[in-house]
Amino acid sequence: MGMEDHKLKVFCTVAETKSFSKTSEIIHLTQPAVSLQIQALEEIYETKLFDRSSSFINLTPAGEILYKYAKDILNLYAEAEKEVGKITGLIKGSITIGASTTIGNYVLPTVIADFKKTHPKIKINVFIGNTKRIVDLLNSGGVDIGLVEGETSKHKMKTEPIITDELTFIAPPFHPWAKKKVVSILEVTKEPFILREEGSGTRQMIEKYLSSHGINTGDMRIALVLGSTESIKEAVESGMGISIVSKWAARKEVKYGSLKLITPKEEKIIRNFSLIMQKSAVLSHAVDEFLAYLKSYPYDSLLSEGKV
Repeated sequence: MGMEDHKLKVFCTVAETKSFSKTSEIIHLTQPAVSLQIQALEEIYETKLFDRSSSFINLTPAGEILYKYAKDILNLYAEAEKEVGKITGLIKGSITIGASTTIGNYVLPTVIADFKKTHPKIKINVFIGNTKRIVDLLNSGGVDIGLVEGETSKHKMKTEPIITDELTFIAPPFHPWAKKKVVSILEVTKEPFILREEGSGTRQMIEKYLSSHGINTGDMRIALVLGSTESIKEAVESGMGISIVSKWAARKEVKYGSLKLITPKEEKIIRNFSLIMQKSAVLSHAVDEFLAYLKSYPYDSLLSEGKV
């Protein structure tokens, strides 16, 4: 508010309380300061605004007119502040996202970096853990929203698919499979295989896919079980076996030629990354704004450009 508006506020308060002393309490000004503000306004309008002749302070006819407009002006200011606050509320605030490992490590960093270009004041915190951990954090209110892979239907959450993902075989460039574009899923039992840990959404998905083709992890030559996609990629690059990972996770290695992607011949392994929220969640402006961005983001362009 400018100086002018502050004077109007003092003026309206005097008009309503009919008392300089009450006004000075309400507005936290000394009585002489209140009188000075009123005098200044009277000088601007070149007329008396209050009739001080009786023991009460009453508005003069000119004061009545000013009072009517002053109330409107002050209300408009309050509305303006509220409306601007709505927009700046979108622009500041903080968001806490729980993301399972593939999304948290390989998809979100680019999306968040792009989002921050237009919303520099929003603070974003990301917790990364497997799907089960994210569901727990969401239930305890530790995160605003979750982005997970794997099955979430059994967790009584509001779930919405948001990005598609494809899982493919990865092999080092010197592996016989590297020359092929497709390999039968049945070939998987002949090769040393590197698997993710229990509780991982990616592992769930692989096991479901294999069992739909009659393959049990017991039939496979499991060379290693590793707790992260990064360590799996390293192990595959160094020739310890093959594995199945998200296309998202192998973007960089494919770009630099240290890993080859091979599609299973029978059918592609497609899954969704889903957005999960508590059913009764009330979201802040900042979270709403991020969700809208997340839903309209051109994910395919990231994969096709091999953007890192």
